Amino acid sequence: MQIIKHKTNIDFIGKRRIAVFISTIVNLAILVGIATVGFNYGVDFAGGTVVELKFNHDISATDVRKRAEAGGLHDVSVQGIGSDDENTFLLRMGGVTQLNEANAEKAKAAIAGLGEVRNVYADMANGIINFRSASALTTDAIKKAVEGSGTGVQEVRILGEAQGGGFDYQVVASGMADKVFSAMSQGQQAQDFEQRRVDYVGPQVGKQLRNKGIAALLYAMVAILVYVAFRFDFKFGPGALLAMLHDVVMVAGFFLVSRREFNLTSIAALLTIVGYSVNDTIVIYDRIREDMGKYKGKPLPEVINIAINDTLARTILTSGTTALSLIGLLIFGVGEIWDFAMAMLVGILVGSYSSIYIASPLTIWLDERAAAREARAKGGGMKPKTA
Repeated sequence: MQIIKHKTNIDFIGKRRIAVFISTIVNLAILVGIATVGFNYGVDFAGGTVVELKFNHDISATDVRKRAEAGGLHDVSVQGIGSDDENTFLLRMGGVTQLNEANAEKAKAAIAGLGEVRNVYADMANGIINFRSASALTTDAIKKAVEGSGTGVQEVRILGEAQGGGFDYQVVASGMADKVFSAMSQGQQAQDFEQRRVDYVGPQVGKQLRNKGIAALLYAMVAILVYVAFRFDFKFGPGALLAMLHDVVMVAGFFLVSRREFNLTSIAALLTIVGYSVNDTIVIYDRIREDMGKYKGKPLPEVINIAINDTLARTILTSGTTALSLIGLLIFGVGEIWDFAMAMLVGILVGSYSSIYIASPLTIWLDERAAAREARAKGGGMKPKTA
């Protein structure tokens, strides 16, 4: 049984210029969008808090969001996970502690109202306020003042008397999870939800994760480029690299346009796509090298077109079977699983396209350049004939 007949004769290479032109325009548009608009970074990269809540009754994501906003959580993302009857949601928000730029000033003003207070300093990264008071203060009075300004207090630490006189104190702000619990409990006669999981990622850790994720992507590309250069020929390597870059940019465009969260799962999808893309490219390259020996004397564009047609059935069937498994994940998956599957599906489609219309045309262009240089070298070495 043949789903796709062998020995097709489609002129892929004849349409390479218009394909390269369209791909260049789309890639440039995506890069401009990334530079100007940027990704919708998830908690992994931007830092923040993720809280998983399970309700004991039917409730929609819209109702959960309204309830959170009514409780004072205005910048919160609500995402349902699992099946609808599980009533389980992920609440994502920026910040690890309740101390931020806006309420830090209010908290410092509230502390200053307790008496002769000086050296008030807010450590935003750790959610701590340090200050010194001329007279001794009670922890209850400090906690009441700070909570009255809108910042939850996890602990008030008495650091003891200072050498220069006065007493040092430290206020540790509550985490965002406490604020979520308080906001979702507001106005409820009985607690109707269970707080299952809390994840914190600080802004510095998020930045490190983002940088290391991008570095891993670059290292993978360089390693694959070195392999292709040794496995084949120098003129084949740049084509494989450009095809990989094309696929990465196109999948990044999916996250840019859809505004889906860009996080560690997205990096995993990009790394998988890099490997998948070069796999298809190498299959075509191997057939090109084989056909170059078989069809000696034929122009390289014609040889490449034969090789692409020879491997077309393999490319479509391999990509198609992989896409079928991803469609299952798209139908039944939610959250980050759905994002991963969709990114992979986009990557498979553009990966099959780039092997034909990005990697191969660049190989032809490099071969033409090498031939032109060789012709110029021969022409320059010829001496004019004398009469």
